Amino acid sequence: MSKQDQTFFKSLRNLETSYRNIRILAFVCVALFFVITLSALGFAYKVKTDSESRIYVVEHGKSLIAALRNDVRENRPVEGRDHIRRFHELFFTLDPDSRAIEANLKEALPYADESVARLYLDTKEKGYYSQLIQASASQEIQVDSIQLDMNQYPYRFRTFARQQIIRLTHITVRKLITEGYLRNVSRSEANPHGFLIEKFSVVDNTDLEERARQ
Repeated sequence: MSKQDQTFFKSLRNLETSYRNIRILAFVCVALFFVITLSALGFAYKVKTDSESRIYVVEHGKSLIAALRNDVRENRPVEGRDHIRRFHELFFTLDPDSRAIEANLKEALPYADESVARLYLDTKEKGYYSQLIQASASQEIQVDSIQLDMNQYPYRFRTFARQQIIRLTHITVRKLITEGYLRNVSRSEANPHGFLIEKFSVVDNTDLEERARQ
């Protein structure tokens, strides 16, 4: 074989080696691109899943806290008690100002059904709110405990609280026991917990003591 032929075959082997190297490099690039694409898709799916699995619940009727959707079942009793507590604070906290009373009651009514609306109208017709305003008296409430049964739907509850009616010369302390049921509804800005109070009633609202203001 002549030297020219040896040079030709050597060139062919170099071309074949270069072509093989190019193919290997192309396969590596394609594989790397495939891995990067799968990783990006996996990351995007994880972010989407995490965002969809995260909800926001209201704590103490004011601040929003994040919760996982898987934990909603565990959080519902907490939300339910906070819904009940917040409703009582709005409905039974009264100042000697008709606009303040109406504002509180307007915020409280979306928490409950027509049973609360009827209670409000009955109380208004009896002149209770007018008497508070005329006497420059205010009413405060302290919720002591809430019993909530989540084992049977709709969820029955009973609330134990105390009212203080503060007048110019004395303070009247009353026992307040209420009961009703909670039903699941859609969350909204006016009803962030996603509950509705049904069949609400006042079981006991008797005086406990009356003392002079110091």
